[in-house]
Amino acid sequence: MPSLSSPIRVLIVDDSPLVRRGIRALLGAKRARRTISIVGEATTVAEAVRCATRLKPDVVLLDVRLPDGSGIEACRHIIERQPETSVLILTSHAGDNLLYESVVAGAKGYLMKEIDGEALTTAIIDVAEGRVVLTPDTTARMLRIVRAGPAAASPQPEISKLSHQEKRVLTLVAGGQTNRAIGRQLGLSEHTVKNYLVNVFDKLRVKRRSQAAALFVQAKDQGQ
Repeated sequence: MPSLSSPIRVLIVDDSPLVRRGIRALLGAKRARRTISIVGEATTVAEAVRCATRLKPDVVLLDVRLPDGSGIEACRHIIERQPETSVLILTSHAGDNLLYESVVAGAKGYLMKEIDGEALTTAIIDVAEGRVVLTPDTTARMLRIVRAGPAAASPQPEISKLSHQEKRVLTLVAGGQTNRAIGRQLGLSEHTVKNYLVNVFDKLRVKRRSQAAALFVQAKDQGQ
């Protein structure tokens, strides 16, 4: 996670020059509590993975449809190589399966391209600071996916195996809170919160906060 005083380094991945220029213009026109610096652009899955490995951005803005394959696969590869990098999906494709697959792949948010500059800037800052961008619409769609069944083939989250304190921590993670904020609310050190999350991830068989948050939403809907 970048220091709160340092610029947030962003890699834009989209095969449309017009979209890339538009993103640059939107981010450059907005004043925010954090400086955002565009460090590179990529147009394909292969280029996205190479650029992310070389540039080590804090945030990758990633479309799910790219000329040589799926941005979701790019998300997986980027996170495997750069675990500290946050991936934020920015796309014009609103399919529920794409949303679910993106979250499972480790993306910290799923945004539509009609988003305004202020909201995009806020989302970038949020994921760079460790929060998960789950808008009310995104949450509702995730719940619809669960009801419809695409996630049914995946192992069900065993929320019942979590301790009371682990559930409290996971609830705050799903609410987009950072480890530091969770610690303040629960009266715990940041290190203790991290230890709880290690146990949560192990029990739920996930590796990312966004995955744990998605499983929490699923389990909550099913009454676990």
